Amino acid sequence: MRFAATKIAGVTLITLEPHEDERGFFARIYCPEEFSAAGIGFTSTQINLSHNASRHTLRGLHYQDAPYAEAKVVRPMTGAIYDVAVDLRRDSATYGQWVAFELSAERGDALFIAEGLAHGFLTLEPGSNVLYQMGRPYVPGQARGLRYDDPTLAIDWPAEPAVIGAQDLNWPAFVR
Repeated sequence: MRFAATKIAGVTLITLEPHEDERGFFARIYCPEEFSAAGIGFTSTQINLSHNASRHTLRGLHYQDAPYAEAKVVRPMTGAIYDVAVDLRRDSATYGQWVAFELSAERGDALFIAEGLAHGFLTLEPGSNVLYQMGRPYVPGQARGLRYDDPTLAIDWPAEPAVIGAQDLNWPAFVR
C-alpha cells in the first residue's frame, strides 16, 4: 500500500500496490503494521457495507462525537464515489475545511478518515458498494451529521444528488 497525506491531517489517500500475473492481481488492502509505519494508528474493529443501487446517491455528512468518534477506512468495492471528509476538530489548523477524492473499485483506492471528521460520499456509478472498516463499533443514538449542501462548507459536489435519505436532508448546518 502507498499512503499519501492530504491537506487535512488525519485524512490519508491509500492506493494499492498490486502484484500481477496471468491470473490478475493480488493486493493487500489492510495491514495494521503498514498503517502504523505510515503514522496511522488504526485497528479495524467493525466492517460495514453500504450498497447504493443508483448513480448520484448521497450519504452523509456523518460523524460521532467523542467519546464515540469513529476513524474509518472507506473503499468502493464496486463502482466509484466522490468521497468527502470535513475537519470538525476545533483545535485543528484546517477546522471547517474539506477534502474530496474520487475513489474507484477499479483502482482499489481508499481514504483513511481520522476521528473528529465528518464523512460523506456521492456515488458516481450505479451499483456502487462501499466497504467501511471502522476503528470502533457504531453506537446507536450517537450519530451526528451536517447538511451536505451547507453554504458555509461550500463542498463542490460533482453532481446534484438524485437519491438522498430523509435524515441526511435534515442534518443541521455547520456552525463555526
